[in-house]
Amino acid sequence: MTGLSDTKVMIVDDEEIIVGAIQSFLEFDTEHSVLPFTSPDRALEALGEHTVHMIVADYMMPEMDGVTFLTRAREVQPQATRVLLTGYADKQNAIRAINEAGLYHYLEKPWDNEALKMIIRNGVERSALFLDLQARMAELAEANAELDDFRERLIHAFL
Repeated sequence: MTGLSDTKVMIVDDEEIIVGAIQSFLEFDTEHSVLPFTSPDRALEALGEHTVHMIVADYMMPEMDGVTFLTRAREVQPQATRVLLTGYADKQNAIRAINEAGLYHYLEKPWDNEALKMIIRNGVERSALFLDLQARMAELAEANAELDDFRERLIHAFL
């Protein structure tokens, strides 16, 4: 399984002060690498280049809302745990985010740093387990293919 020092957390918020605050907190208080973005479009581009374990995105951004961003991010990296950060407590948007983006957690601004740290720790662990499961499934598929090949050779050897 991935070590915590190998993990990347993406922060996406149109307010630099929010991105900077979360980035500073995580870099000071955890071992995670942080990928900070104030543009969801740029963040989506980065998802094509970097494997991330956790994505924390603001709900209200001018380029696209957080649910749309997280839904697109899910298509690119389904293993990444997704958290929506919002200043607008709205049950309808929370339900939409859960259904469309496969949301792991909905966190209101202002957030509690200890709660954020726990959410990120658990979400990163969830993502690492998902990646580990994918790797093990690929290993099993390869072993199964080898067994099928071996079986075919045995059948042809005795015909």
